[in-house]
Amino acid sequence: MTKKTIYLNKPNEDWIVDRFRNEWYKYKKDISTNNILKANNIWLIAPWTWNRISKRLLNKTRVICTIHHIDFSKFDDETEKDFYARDKYVNVYHAISTKTKNQLSKLTNKEIITIPFWANQDIWFQIDDKEKLKEKYDLSDKGFIIGSFQRDTEGSDLKSPKLSKGPDQFLDIIKNYIENNKKIHVVLSGKRRNYLIDNFKKLNINYSYFEMMSFKDLNELYNCLDLYIVSSRVEGGPQAIIECGLSKVPIISTDVGIANEVLSSESIFNMDNFTNAIPNTEVAYRNSLKYVIPDGFKKFDGLFE
Repeated sequence: MTKKTIYLNKPNEDWIVDRFRNEWYKYKKDISTNNILKANNIWLIAPWTWNRISKRLLNKTRVICTIHHIDFSKFDDETEKDFYARDKYVNVYHAISTKTKNQLSKLTNKEIITIPFWANQDIWFQIDDKEKLKEKYDLSDKGFIIGSFQRDTEGSDLKSPKLSKGPDQFLDIIKNYIENNKKIHVVLSGKRRNYLIDNFKKLNINYSYFEMMSFKDLNELYNCLDLYIVSSRVEGGPQAIIECGLSKVPIISTDVGIANEVLSSESIFNMDNFTNAIPNTEVAYRNSLKYVIPDGFKKFDGLFE
């Protein structure tokens, strides 16, 4: 029987997919190769870079393609053309949530397997001494601290909101909290936070911005929060849901991606009822444990031959 040998394509974008790729090669090195010529499975974990790979190799090798999410508001003629050009080479799709699977099933008849990505519990965990952490990041005595660590603009336009991520909705929620006499301080991290920062300055909303941080520092920042808000309209994950779950950070989220697979129903909101959303850290923690390493890798073995 031929041994499974898997090659993962590389985005090189300093994004979460690079982290997934690095962790896969670290923990699954026995069935992985960095030499695509030796692979009998090509995993397009970064599907937008598929055309960097030789069509000849894609034709003769089993191809697994991850779809993180599909934003149909941006699914124009060019996007559709690229999707179906790649679909010709794909043997099986990997969707990271049931919502993504439902989106994908509208576009292809190929097999779709749903498996959420794993999370590294050595990176994301609860830290007890939160006051010491707040002092470290100058967040002591700042009031109620709300976090958002995902980008809010496109790379080509650093002013307009990236609507799929919902920074405009996040801003509306923050304004509502402030109007109800909460002393609010917002903590931002990640690239392309220009939309929120510009609006915070205009509205005199208190915030701190940590652009790019190590995983160690980002976990510490999570542990400073009183609440994390996912306000997205479209998501595959987001991985922040599991990261908050493992760190026992209070979190509420719109009903996107894996939210309803990890969070309590009382923690999921829409823009008509967000004031009623209640974090449930115990439910989020318990459900997030299903995705930790090494157990989080086990279901992926079924993707490959």
